[in-house]
Amino acid sequence: MTFETIISICLGVGLSASVGFRVFLPLFALSLASYFDVWQLNESWQWIGSTAALITLGAATIVEIAAYFIPYIDNLLDMISVPLAALAGTAIMLSTVADLSPVITWSLAIIAGGGTAAAIAGTSSATRLTSTATTGGFANPIVSTLETGTSLVMSIVSIFLPILAIVLVIIILAIIFRLYKKFKSPKT
Repeated sequence: MTFETIISICLGVGLSASVGFRVFLPLFALSLASYFDVWQLNESWQWIGSTAALITLGAATIVEIAAYFIPYIDNLLDMISVPLAALAGTAIMLSTVADLSPVITWSLAIIAGGGTAAAIAGTSSATRLTSTATTGGFANPIVSTLETGTSLVMSIVSIFLPILAIVLVIIILAIIFRLYKKFKSPKT
């Protein structure tokens, strides 16, 4: 496995984690990176760097971010964001992973890409649902701001410092695991 392949996997996992917070923002960041030749995508995924894709993903990003600042609408979006995040995470891994056999590429895409995105999206959804239940939705814009900011930072780090991105993904997943254990442990 070459260094370029390892970097491409780190990029894919980092962007997949970002998709767990916002579906379109990391796709838009990848589109920008491809459009400005910061990152080369696999041949069948080069359309992501086209002008049409850039405009479409940019508009979708703006609409998604704005919609998450509307209490209760954000909860409706969460219902569809988990499966969409899994699909987007898988697609991002497929578009970025270089020099691997199709079996390994698809396995990585489904497990590392889709799995990471779905785990983070599910946790974000549960966080927002808790916020809605405990504050009547008043704290949801704060949750949305944190999620959007995390997605943006993770997207930028993933594109420019992919190895650091994988470290951040491990930290995020560790935090999610700890929170899960905390809330699932039996109360004594």
